[in-house]
Amino acid sequence: MHRRDWLQMLAALAVTELPAQQNPQPAPQRITKEMLATALKAMGLEFPDAQLDMMLSNANRSLASIEALRKASVPLDTEPAFAFSPIVPPAPKKARFAPTRRQPRRDWKKPEDLAFFPVTELAPLVRGKKIPSLALTRMYLDRLKQFGPKLNCTITLTESLALEQAGRADAEIRRGNYRGPLHGIPWGAKDLFATKGIPTTWGAEPYQNQVFDHDATVVERLEKAGAVLLAKLSMGALAMGGLWFGGMTKTPWNIEQTSSGSSAGSASATAAGLVGFSLGTETLGSIITPSVRCGTTALRPTYGRVSRHGAMGLSWTMDKVGPICRSVEDCALVLRAICGPDGRDRSVLDAPLDWEPARPLSSLRIGLLQQDFEPFKDEEKKAYEQALQDLGKAGITAQPAELPRIDSGSLLMILNAEAAAAFDDLTRDGGVSQLKDQGPRAWPNSFRSSRLIPAVEYLRAQRTRTLLMRQMDEFFRKWDVLVAPPYGPSGLLTITNLTGHPQIIVPCGFVQGMPRGLVFTGRPCQEGLPMRVALAYQNATRWHTMQPPLTAG
Repeated sequence: MHRRDWLQMLAALAVTELPAQQNPQPAPQRITKEMLATALKAMGLEFPDAQLDMMLSNANRSLASIEALRKASVPLDTEPAFAFSPIVPPAPKKARFAPTRRQPRRDWKKPEDLAFFPVTELAPLVRGKKIPSLALTRMYLDRLKQFGPKLNCTITLTESLALEQAGRADAEIRRGNYRGPLHGIPWGAKDLFATKGIPTTWGAEPYQNQVFDHDATVVERLEKAGAVLLAKLSMGALAMGGLWFGGMTKTPWNIEQTSSGSSAGSASATAAGLVGFSLGTETLGSIITPSVRCGTTALRPTYGRVSRHGAMGLSWTMDKVGPICRSVEDCALVLRAICGPDGRDRSVLDAPLDWEPARPLSSLRIGLLQQDFEPFKDEEKKAYEQALQDLGKAGITAQPAELPRIDSGSLLMILNAEAAAAFDDLTRDGGVSQLKDQGPRAWPNSFRSSRLIPAVEYLRAQRTRTLLMRQMDEFFRKWDVLVAPPYGPSGLLTITNLTGHPQIIVPCGFVQGMPRGLVFTGRPCQEGLPMRVALAYQNATRWHTMQPPLTAG
């Protein structure tokens, strides 16, 4: 188009009457200049009187738009019209997945002896028809009934479904139709995954009677793999902490203490030998933290590795689904069964999942995050010094690594804003007042307070998050795996939850009778590398084989 044509078009637009919605009538002045100035001051902003006068009509029009939006019916499982994606490095097109081949164990006599076996050792027994899935399922159901109340880790037993699925698995295996290593293995689901016709409570009073007419994608995929669903396990109300409407979930290592959360029941039940494995979710530590408290091995995969369709949404750009198990290789097997696109969750990445447990450790560049080990003292210091010695005994050579100084704490407004948006209706209708925890750090106060986060600042935080992802991408060009304790001054747990990097946690010792953990972090969509190093460490230690002193009564 010539410049003259552009000018003619602009002139025509200048005299054209704008549609009504673009040239609105002045809105009623329900917001005064004093109210506007006070609200802006609460956000750390001040403007001259003349500018406030001009802002008033826009503020009042915005209020009318906000009220109209509130009247729209938006189901809780509706995600925003955008999708977050981590920086994913190039990867081979074809996955290399070669799990260890194991022979059936012979050192057991009755089903109860199998309660703490990892999936890698249960699977050959089920496949070889050494024990029927039905017998395994009944054993775990008995343990859930016996110990579940003591740990307060079970919300709903799915007994009839479990017995039906186990019977089907046995029949299929007898006919030679073996689906794979999860076939006939009993498992438990964090109670935020939809299960058709079975309550999905989200651990929260307002949703105690909630029942969906569909299964979450991960539930569908585990059923397709032949796994047997035993129970919906407890979670902190709306995915925070260990407190749910039935009380506090406990760690089997000390039933006077919480298992933490929010995947509280998943970690507790797995550690106590009540399920073969479980699924949890993490937004900011909800897989890693309870796994430390309970001494489980767990994987928080790359953001977007697993579909969240049918899972309660808390933070659309931070929520992740992952397995909580008894061994590293169990995590690899479960992740393989649940990962990949489903056509429902637009954030899911189509990336190969590599797992090569025989890969030489010498081929990996392994960094040790020394700054996070330095604050430890006394018994804790000794535990982690031993863990570092065990790394060497496992053949792991780690070089000192130091994260760049990154202030990630301010970016948590992203989580707060998204969580407040997810449960906005519940906040405005007063439903959050039903939750047990009404403290200053609990969801009800957070949801209300997050109303003061401006959209402009939320988007600025997301843009700053992009810079953080670039920093971490640059850092991991030097390393394949980073070894660290789960918490430390670097803020690694927060950083990686914002950037989408995967982490696997394994137990590494005890302090005053409570487990401690070691975290292995890798690049996005390369979970197999930190899992390979974690496996070497686990094979050289015995912490993952220890059983909690849980007794009936």
